[in-house]
Amino acid sequence: MAEETGTLAERPERPLPPVRDWPAGELNATEFEPVLAELMREGPLTRIRLPYGEGWAWLATRYDDVKMITNDPRFSRREASVRQVTRLAPHFAPRLGALAWADQPDHNRLRNAVSAAYTVSAVKRLRPRAQQMLDALVDGMVADGPPADLVERVLEPFPINVVCEVMGVPVDERQKLHDWTREIISTAGGAEASEQAKKGLFGWIGEAVRERRDSGSESDSVGGSNGDRVDVLSLLGGAVRRGELGLEEAISVAGPLQIGGEAVTNNSGQMFYLLLTRPDLLERFRDDPASRPAGIEELLRHIPHRAAVGLPRIATQDVDIHGTLVSAGDAVYVSYLAANRDPDVFPDPDRIDFDRDAGSHVSFGNGPHFCTGAVFSRMQIELLIDTLLERLPGLRLAVPADQVPFRQRTMIRGPVALPVTW
Repeated sequence: MAEETGTLAERPERPLPPVRDWPAGELNATEFEPVLAELMREGPLTRIRLPYGEGWAWLATRYDDVKMITNDPRFSRREASVRQVTRLAPHFAPRLGALAWADQPDHNRLRNAVSAAYTVSAVKRLRPRAQQMLDALVDGMVADGPPADLVERVLEPFPINVVCEVMGVPVDERQKLHDWTREIISTAGGAEASEQAKKGLFGWIGEAVRERRDSGSESDSVGGSNGDRVDVLSLLGGAVRRGELGLEEAISVAGPLQIGGEAVTNNSGQMFYLLLTRPDLLERFRDDPASRPAGIEELLRHIPHRAAVGLPRIATQDVDIHGTLVSAGDAVYVSYLAANRDPDVFPDPDRIDFDRDAGSHVSFGNGPHFCTGAVFSRMQIELLIDTLLERLPGLRLAVPADQVPFRQRTMIRGPVALPVTW
C-alpha cells in the first residue's frame, strides 16, 4: 500500500526496473495475456511501453494496489488527458468534458447528469422490454434452424438494442452507430479510420442532444409521475438546457456510454465460449440455476475483458508503493485483469470455480470511475444465460473449439463468431 510522501526523503533511492515493451500480439481465445502474466510475476510495480504514445508508464498488477490507485486523488485522469502517454490505441484525442478523463469534483457533476438512467430501479423498468427484445431474437434464430452464429443472431444485436434503448437512439439509426463504435474500439484500422468513426458518432450525438435540448421537455429524469423511462440523450439535453452541462460536455459524456454497449457482446461471447467448451461448467449452469448468479460473477472475474490495459493516470505527488517511488508526473496504469487473478485474494486464480465468492472482482473498475452501466451489463448477461440455456437445452458448438474465430488487434476481446447448433 502507499505510504505518506513525507517518508520518501528518508528512503534510499532504488534502481528503476527495466522498461518492458508490450506489443499488441495475437491472443488465443480466452487465454490470459502471457505478457501480463510475466509482468505480474515481476511486480508489484513494473514499467511498460505500449505500441503508441510516448515514454513509459508504471503498471500496478496487485489487487490492493489497483484498488488504492483507482481510489486515490493523487492519481489524476485529467492530467493524463493532455499527455501523449504510452498506449495501445493508435488515435488519442480526448474530448473536453469526457467522464473517463474527469477528476473530482467535475466527475460527479458530469456523472450526476445521467445517473438516474443507471439505477437499480431503472434496470428493473427496462428488464421486461429487454426480455422482449431478446425473445424476438431467439425466436428468429430458432425459426431459421441450426446451425447459427450466436454472435450475429443474438449476442451482438441484443446489447446494441438495449444500449440504444437506454440512450434513446431510434431503431433505424442503430446499425450506423454500431458500425462507428466497432471501428472506434478496433486498433486494426489505424488512426484515420478511428478518427472518422469518432467524428461520425460524436457528430450524431451532438445533433441528438441539441434536438432534445431545444424540445423544451420538462420530463428530464427517469421515472416521472407515470413511471416512464426517459433516455440518456433527453437527460443530457435537459441538463444542457438548465446550464448544468455545456453542450460539448454532454456529447463527451454520451459517446463512451454508447460505445460501452459493445463490451456486453464480447464479454457474453467469451462466457458462452467457455460454457460450450467446458461441459462441467455448462452442466452446472443447466442443472443448478440457483448457482448462476455466483457463476456469472466468477466468469466476469475470469474472462479477459480487454487487451493490455485501459486508461492511464498521472501521479500529481510523489507516492511510495512497496518501497518504489512513483514520482509526481509519472504515468501509471492499473490492470483489472491482473487484480482479478491475484492469488492473495482469489486462491488458485486461473481455475473457474462457481463456488468461489468472486463478488469482490474489479471487472467493472473501482473508485469514482466504476463502470456507469454495470447494473445494465449484469442484467443483460443474466437474461442471455437464462434465456438461451432454458430455451435451447441442447445448445452446443457447431465447429471444433479451435475453429471459433476471436477478434485480434482490438481493445475489447471476444469471439468474432460463435457457430452453434441445438
